[in-house]
Amino acid sequence: MSTPETSGPGPGTTPPPPPLDGLRVLDLATLFAGPLAATLLGDFGAEVVKVEHPAKPDPSRGHGPAKDGVGLWWKLLGRGKRTITLDLSRPGGRATLLRLAATADVIIENFRPGTLEKWGLGWAELSAANPRLVLARVTAFGQFGPYAHRPGFGTLAEAMSGFAAITGEPDAPPTLPPFGLADSIAALATAYAVLAALAARERTGEGQVVDMAIIEPILTVLGPQPVWYDQLGHVQPRTGNRSQNNAPRNTYRTADGSWVAVSTSAQSVAERVMRLVGRPDLTDEPWFATGAERAAHADVLDAAVGAWIAARTREEVLSAFEKAEAAVAPIQDVRDVMTDPQYAALGTLTTVDDPELGPLRMQNVLFRLSATPGAIRWAGRPHGADTEAVLTELGLTPAELAALREEGAL
Repeated sequence: MSTPETSGPGPGTTPPPPPLDGLRVLDLATLFAGPLAATLLGDFGAEVVKVEHPAKPDPSRGHGPAKDGVGLWWKLLGRGKRTITLDLSRPGGRATLLRLAATADVIIENFRPGTLEKWGLGWAELSAANPRLVLARVTAFGQFGPYAHRPGFGTLAEAMSGFAAITGEPDAPPTLPPFGLADSIAALATAYAVLAALAARERTGEGQVVDMAIIEPILTVLGPQPVWYDQLGHVQPRTGNRSQNNAPRNTYRTADGSWVAVSTSAQSVAERVMRLVGRPDLTDEPWFATGAERAAHADVLDAAVGAWIAARTREEVLSAFEKAEAAVAPIQDVRDVMTDPQYAALGTLTTVDDPELGPLRMQNVLFRLSATPGAIRWAGRPHGADTEAVLTELGLTPAELAALREEGAL
């Protein structure tokens, strides 16, 4: 597997190590936000050790379609991770995790607040074992507050944050996304927070706790809604595909039954679109001068753009918009994404060879670094595949491993 680079070492030279090489991450989390944060760190060189319960593995292994009994989502989420089993609630599991913590830079967990403390694995014990450790605690609602001890998932964050309230058609119910949106945003934020804490450690020599509440990052990406309400009492309504800030902005059906999306966030682009669709007269209207006023006249603009697009095939529309330097994109499903030439040029999808399933196509690393690129080392491994190897490297003897198995800690 290779990663596209804008530049790199010359022929015959040894490539430099990835930027997070030498960093050790213990992934104690389940499902999506915490584990995905660990995946993102692993993609750029961190050694990630996935710690799962011996009898209750990460539920993401069973989420979504499977092939030959092997969960495919896990192949993506578990990529680049060594997998071990450990029951942290048992004395032997606790002691072994503290030994692992002493070798680690980062632990990512998503138990309900107080769970690690109940097992004698809270921040006091972990930081005593390793003062340089960064502990990232990813929960639905954070470590304190009236909701802290409630069970929660990303869906609740999508509801609470205001996302669902503004998503959907004006006369239809609020709409939740059909994928883990809040979890994924929280994963990105967690990886960022971990790197910030590690940067601070370079100055102070000490680790710290990251308190990541999944309900918060999604609120940040929703934009200025709190400021609008605070200053103007403005509550953003559901507007479907339309925007209150510009128009035309919608999805439009082509003559061959496909769909395209048009955006006119810039005034110059809005003018080009209206000239392209044969309605330059609309650009002379006083209301056309601002995005908000154009949005107030979206019916007129959508009718003009929609009629023009409906008379042409998708390829004709895309070609004409490109020639006019107007912003358009096809509405693609995953079949289109897999063959899209821009994604192909960027190397956005790559092939990873897997011992269980053979070649797998999946998303590549998240971004390209010119000098120290990331890479996918392997797809998600079987439950506990590396337990003996990792714990032997830690210094545990065969007798200690046997005792842990006898206890049920492995």
